[in-house]
Amino acid sequence: MNIDQIAEDFVEKLVEQSPELATGLGVDLGQDRWSDYSPEGVEADHELHQKTLAAIESVPLNSASDQVCYAAMKDRLGVQNDQYQLGEPWRNLNNISCPIQDVRDTMAQMDLTTTEGKANLAARLSRMSEAFTGYAQTLKVGVEKGLTPALRQVQAGINQLEALSAQTSLLDTYAEASSATQETLTAAKAACQELADFLKREVAPHAQTEDGVGAERYQVASHKWVGHQIDLDETYEWGQAELARIIAEQEAVAAELYGPGTSVEEAIERLNADPKYQLKGVDNLQEWMQQTADDVISKMDGVHFDIPAEIKEIECCIDKAGTGGIYYTGPSEDFSRPGRMWWSVPAGEDTFVTWQELTTVYHEGVPGHHLQIGQQMVEAGRLNRWRRQLCFNSGHAEGWALYSERLMDELGFFPDQGYRMGLLDGQRLRAARVVLDIGVHTGKMRPDGQGKWDGEYAWEFMKQNVAMAPGFLRFEVDRYLGWPGQAPSYKVGQRLWENLRDEYLSQGLGDLKDFHRVALREGTLPMQVLADVVLGKNAK
Repeated sequence: MNIDQIAEDFVEKLVEQSPELATGLGVDLGQDRWSDYSPEGVEADHELHQKTLAAIESVPLNSASDQVCYAAMKDRLGVQNDQYQLGEPWRNLNNISCPIQDVRDTMAQMDLTTTEGKANLAARLSRMSEAFTGYAQTLKVGVEKGLTPALRQVQAGINQLEALSAQTSLLDTYAEASSATQETLTAAKAACQELADFLKREVAPHAQTEDGVGAERYQVASHKWVGHQIDLDETYEWGQAELARIIAEQEAVAAELYGPGTSVEEAIERLNADPKYQLKGVDNLQEWMQQTADDVISKMDGVHFDIPAEIKEIECCIDKAGTGGIYYTGPSEDFSRPGRMWWSVPAGEDTFVTWQELTTVYHEGVPGHHLQIGQQMVEAGRLNRWRRQLCFNSGHAEGWALYSERLMDELGFFPDQGYRMGLLDGQRLRAARVVLDIGVHTGKMRPDGQGKWDGEYAWEFMKQNVAMAPGFLRFEVDRYLGWPGQAPSYKVGQRLWENLRDEYLSQGLGDLKDFHRVALREGTLPMQVLADVVLGKNAK
């Protein structure tokens, strides 16, 4: 057995153990059941990672491609082990990425065009109690071990579960779509309420009152998300300098838009009030997203990138969960399901401003995630399934998407300075998150010098730095507090991408289009491994 076969086998076993992963990949396996979220499921997942790590250590590496795969797998499997040793699976609860959302959000991706697909969704609704009971057992073990999530995240989980168990909820939509019985719907809602009650009764009294996780846990989380071990002190200082640079650029744009002395806040208010940048209603938002994304693909193809035929289609969707998130899901393996850009619009939000969101379409679509993820899916003849689909880190993925936003500015795809303010607003958000995330989780002194970071200061800090509706911003801040290391990986990843590009060009290895081609065809690698490949330290 060679390392590619080990990687393929690893993916097969992961898909068997996680039907939700299978749904995300478009694989028709176990679509009527959920993952085992119990302590036994946690141990089975860890055992699979450990066996795979041992397997790659025992096989010969016969090519440069083998060396790349080995380096990437050793990094990713090693981080998983580090987090297991720190007890992370036993306190896995937050407002965006834990079993509560895995169950809820997977249903949005299910195929409801066939009788079988509808039956699968109905079956999953009927088994929500099974999934959540196992998850509760895992959290209970965590409490017994003294490994508990932060109270803020426990409350977020309770709120989301109670929203699902309400008299009218998202589950009604899925029950209707799948023709599930009233009995099934009632049982699914009861499962959500039972887990909410468990969190109130068994977890909340023991939860951590502080949001920060501490330097040891944070360093491992940062490595996981960035795909690179960074100097946290240096990065914290860089983040503050980058934030100041972006603010200065915003101030210059504000003056250009509306005259000297115009503040950034005043410029944003005027942009929001300008009818030419406004969209009314979710339907108009979805139509604008789709038209914009399609237009970019048409203009970029053959000019700045060669976009494979398999990914020239992108589908823009509204996520009915209403969490406030904007995200991308990749195409199925056979491309029968296209890549999708999702906007989860919170209840009550019905006015959207294009000056702020054009950069988001570039981030999620082309040349951002859709091109990045789609390109690696197309590389089936060169890359094993693990490298194409599961060797994930946000430093690569989200770093590329931020790099893409800035690239679109360099290529002239922002029609006026209003839209450039949107780009800068997004970049400012990502820079602020570097400072906030490292600050609050590692106990840094606040930029204002008035003590150490905490959750309340994080909220005030973001209000000062982001033009975002309160509902969106509250969700975002709670996300940073409960998902350490993830949010900074965007901007830190952008920094790593830009450094890699500059080094590639300075060494005369090719032009910009060559750099993009060479880098994207390698799939999502840890950033140091990617740098070695792109700069010729490993054969391509």
